[in-house]
Amino acid sequence: MNVIVAGAGRLGTQIAQVLGAAQNRVTLIDRDDERVAELGGHVPAELYWGDACEPGVLEDAGAGAADLLVATTGEDEDNLVISLLAKRQFKVARVLARVNDEDNAWMFTPHWGVDTAVPAAAPLISLIEEATSATDTVALLRLSKAGVDVIETTITTHSRAAGRTLGELAVPPGIVVTAVVRGGEPLAPAPDLRLREGDELLIVSHTATESEVHAVFQ
Repeated sequence: MNVIVAGAGRLGTQIAQVLGAAQNRVTLIDRDDERVAELGGHVPAELYWGDACEPGVLEDAGAGAADLLVATTGEDEDNLVISLLAKRQFKVARVLARVNDEDNAWMFTPHWGVDTAVPAAAPLISLIEEATSATDTVALLRLSKAGVDVIETTITTHSRAAGRTLGELAVPPGIVVTAVVRGGEPLAPAPDLRLREGDELLIVSHTATESEVHAVFQ
């Protein structure tokens, strides 16, 4: 599946991490060149600097061949413009858009090119489920075409992983940590990253069960 994610904030980056790890072709766009440079090499996606509200930027990023576009910027007006361009000009089959201000939710309709509006407070898993099930690649939390599960877990004071680096953990084959969220900010899951209480881990599991995942981190 070809996916474009517009907006490389926390939500957009996590979406790119999960869908990229599930072997989709993901392009992540952001107009902040420093943010794009910061993410280089840490996200399984093609990074593209530019304003996704501009048709030329979407075209160069491959919108004409996209199966799914997710607009996750922090500005509702930008998400609406991006959605409208994606649907009307580039004929993207499925468009999801983040609603930052619930007072604007009434505008996030097919009239603006939005197939599914997602509240800003919606859990990441819910957004991924909406995005992927709409294109027949997941049922509930299972990415069936890729044969993987998406699992969220949080490090607590009593977690066996607390205070240890990712590289020190005996992670079974088939488990990939795609993102570590600390204080609301995504971190690259490098082997030397030491886990702390409160860290949220987003895990893609190809073969392991949820209980096996929790056995490693809890």
